[in-house]
Amino acid sequence: MSPQELDSLLGELDTLLGAAARELAEAADADALEAARVRYLGRRGALAQKFELLKDPVLPPEEKARLGQKLNSMKQQLEQALGRRKASLISSKARQGTLTDLTLPGHRPEVGRLHPVTQTLDRIVEIFRGLGFSPVVGPEVETEFNNFEALNIPPDHPSRESFDTFYLETRGPPLLLRSHTSPVQIRFMQTHRPPFMIVVPGRVYRPDAVDATHSFQFHQVEGLAVGPGLTFGDLKGVLAAWAQEMFGSGARLRFRPHHFPFTEPSAEADLSCIFCQTRGCRVCSGKGWLEILGCGMVHPQVFSTAGYVTGAVGFAFGMGVERIAMLLYGVEDIRLFFDNDLRFLEQFR
Repeated sequence: MSPQELDSLLGELDTLLGAAARELAEAADADALEAARVRYLGRRGALAQKFELLKDPVLPPEEKARLGQKLNSMKQQLEQALGRRKASLISSKARQGTLTDLTLPGHRPEVGRLHPVTQTLDRIVEIFRGLGFSPVVGPEVETEFNNFEALNIPPDHPSRESFDTFYLETRGPPLLLRSHTSPVQIRFMQTHRPPFMIVVPGRVYRPDAVDATHSFQFHQVEGLAVGPGLTFGDLKGVLAAWAQEMFGSGARLRFRPHHFPFTEPSAEADLSCIFCQTRGCRVCSGKGWLEILGCGMVHPQVFSTAGYVTGAVGFAFGMGVERIAMLLYGVEDIRLFFDNDLRFLEQFR
């Protein structure tokens, strides 16, 4: 074999190496990979046939050494390519889960559901919607005016001590996280004139120490009705209808005098214990009644701040959503609603 013929043969071997390496790397599955291995690396494969050339007695020693070195290098490269592709196919198969028993039943996809607090809030709003109230929402970051002064709570009022917190750093007028959803009522009255009935759901913030019944953030639903001839009797009727729809036809409310800066007269409303029917139990501390909301007739000063003419009348009420959810679902610790423990949350469908 002349030097020119050897150079031509080495060129053919490079072409063979490229084709074989490409076929091994692109083998679609184990069967295709095995077929490529037999074709190129088998005992009668293309590479084995090239090794037969080393037996040619007329091939000079130096050319035989050059050819042998080339063939051994090809064999090593193809075996490495074979190993890499085999490992890749095994890894891909494992990732796709095809190594599992396909006769086993499949996994049913998990279906999400609303949080129990959201379910309760939606139910409250829906009942009031049926009573003629329209839902209204507003920002959680509020001005001092909307959160306090417009609600007849001046800077030196004692009730501000439990709300006057969570301020934000701003260059303009002071802003804070709202302590109730009442500021939305103020915003609504500034742009609407009576008669109207609205209900305001949303998240609020207060500096309460976190325990089984308190949290620094919770949800409220407040209501406001303004129109000619509205009385405290109308307020009691609306809340009684809501309570019976929310807790059952046997639910009753009792009203106790109270003080709120933005209503006059004001009252706390207690719900007849849904667990013992007022006989007294551990939940109601033996009293037979559960404090559930605050209410009253809107203070004239609030109407004046909103720009309403003298003589406007209306009533307002507000309730904590988590408190109601705890009663509905028998939950004794408010913190469970915010722990994000799926074992707890999956109980509520």
